[in-house]
Amino acid sequence: MMRRLALLLLGLTLSAPALAVESTALRSPRAVVTLAADSAAVAPGQTFQAGLRLRLSPGWHTYWRNAGDAGAPPEVTLGLPEGASAGPIAWPAPERIPYGPLVNFGYSGEVLLPFPVRVPDTAMPGDSFALTADATWLVCADVCIPEEGSFTLTLPVAERPMPSPSMEAAFAAAETKAARPAPWSLRAGATGRQASLTLSGPGLSPGLVQEALFFPNEPGLLDNVAPQPMHWQGGALVLGLTLAEGAPPAALAGVVVLRDLSGQRPAFEIAAPIAGPAAVAAALPLGQAMLFALLGGLILNLMPCVFPVLAMKAMGLARLSGEARGKVRAHAASYTLGVLASFALIGGAMVGLRALGLAVGWGFQFTSPGFVAGMAWLMLAVALNLLGVFSVMRPVAAGQALTERGGHAGAFFTGTLAVLLATPCTAPFMGAAMGAAVAMPPAATMLVFLALGLGLALPYALLGVFPGLARRLPRPGPWMERFRQLLAFPMLAAAAWLVWVLAQQVGPDGVMLALAGGLLLAIGLWTLGVAQRSGEGRSARLARMTAGAVMVAAVALLPRLSAVSSAAASDAGPGAEPWSASRVAALRAEGRPVFVNATAAWCITCQVNERVALRGAAVQDAFAARDVAYLKADWTRGDPAIAALLREHGRAGVPLYLYWAPGAAEPALLPQLLTEGIVLGALGGS
Repeated sequence: MMRRLALLLLGLTLSAPALAVESTALRSPRAVVTLAADSAAVAPGQTFQAGLRLRLSPGWHTYWRNAGDAGAPPEVTLGLPEGASAGPIAWPAPERIPYGPLVNFGYSGEVLLPFPVRVPDTAMPGDSFALTADATWLVCADVCIPEEGSFTLTLPVAERPMPSPSMEAAFAAAETKAARPAPWSLRAGATGRQASLTLSGPGLSPGLVQEALFFPNEPGLLDNVAPQPMHWQGGALVLGLTLAEGAPPAALAGVVVLRDLSGQRPAFEIAAPIAGPAAVAAALPLGQAMLFALLGGLILNLMPCVFPVLAMKAMGLARLSGEARGKVRAHAASYTLGVLASFALIGGAMVGLRALGLAVGWGFQFTSPGFVAGMAWLMLAVALNLLGVFSVMRPVAAGQALTERGGHAGAFFTGTLAVLLATPCTAPFMGAAMGAAVAMPPAATMLVFLALGLGLALPYALLGVFPGLARRLPRPGPWMERFRQLLAFPMLAAAAWLVWVLAQQVGPDGVMLALAGGLLLAIGLWTLGVAQRSGEGRSARLARMTAGAVMVAAVALLPRLSAVSSAAASDAGPGAEPWSASRVAALRAEGRPVFVNATAAWCITCQVNERVALRGAAVQDAFAARDVAYLKADWTRGDPAIAALLREHGRAGVPLYLYWAPGAAEPALLPQLLTEGIVLGALGGS
């Protein structure tokens, strides 16, 4: 009889309102918070779901287990009957919440933070199961306010568990939002601050996944403001990440949230050790990248950086006039081989450095002050050679020994020099090709570099295919001596330009070292010329020894350049401010349009674009009228953050021009050769 009475009382309890499965609410103008359960009655040994339920007022948000750049996650301390136990919170997948210049991870609207609770086996039907919780949570809008509360939830114990119709759907929805183990193969890589997370396996395809976001378990792992670009590579999803400043992590651990075509956001727990360099998007297939590289190399012949080398080419072409077809072909082949070998060397260096985990791009060698100074001295040496101060091989007209000695070393050397001076420039088609090449496997990368070299060598290589063209050139004669001396001045101009580049990198002290080295080099080469004219006597040997010692002293100055700092390193120039990813995010959060100019002092294309297109009154007035924030990313010294920016937008080198219209999610990518009309058109379309 008593047993029936207890069951009757239990039935009356279960038919009462939902107070049996949700505690008394704690209310504030910002949130309504309760302790809830998915069961109206529990059974001995049963594991049910309880949870902290937060219903947030419009405009307010709370936080995930990693709050992001600011904030704090909710905390729950449980009080359980003897013999009962509870598990951790199964956190639903968070959202990115921009907050001024910061990005937080959390929730708005309503969120349920569930955790499992196990009823002890010793619980008796007819008893009650009392669950208490002391909780704290932070809610933020324009201000952040900490809140707290104590909750009690009492559930009847029955022979069989009974679900709660009023809360079952809420807990089921929370379960779908919780992260589950990732069913795919995972691979993580990092290069400097640039990282990548690669997911591969069934169920992943461009037609299904519209967006992917990674939320790290621990704060301080990522630059949370930085975008997370997604691309597909060989059927795998590759997510680009930017690490926070500091030591690189050993692994990427956290939650990946995928958004599908229906708008659902399934979440997956991942933990992938970092092994190898970051994966970068290959923007073009191999065939298209090679075609673009060929066209870019051909156009590179018309870029200002190659003009000084055209002087040496012109000398070689003039000497070929009237020569036998076989000799014309041999010279053309030697020049082409010099170009291809040099591009193979640069491509191999980039592949090797990438394998070591270093991020490098087109023109990376010009970020080294020692290399820039060495190139300036080389230009000076070529000019002195053309002026007849010294001879490379033997006391004959300067340059002739190089071009006529067996093996056509002069033509080969001219090709090498053309490549070295071409690296500060980026031609149309070339940027996309190089950006794709650095993301490809090593063999494909080398093919793209060789295609670029073939394009650069193509005009000269055509002489090998059609040697009769050489007969149309002026015949050799006395005019060549004057022409040879005249061509020394473009080399001196190139040396002066390189010293200016050095001034941007290392300041006045570094320039003084470079000029001192150039003076020592000139003295050494003049002494060498004296020795060459003196024959083989004692004075000639002494002059050669002196020349060697002086030039060794010059070369010894190069390592000191890397230790010299420039006080002007942070000067972005008039009307501009230094670029940073956080500054771009802050400006975009304000709703301002943003124009980013990724440039370098040694990039002639960049300098010409600035003078022709960006510094003009029409563009400056348009920037002012539209309140455009002009940011300059100066890659002169090889900043890794700027290298990551270039890779993010499919470029291996500067220039790069980006324009974010007000409210635009993605920037417009402008061409690498600018005009005022192109810039004004981009601004006018916003």
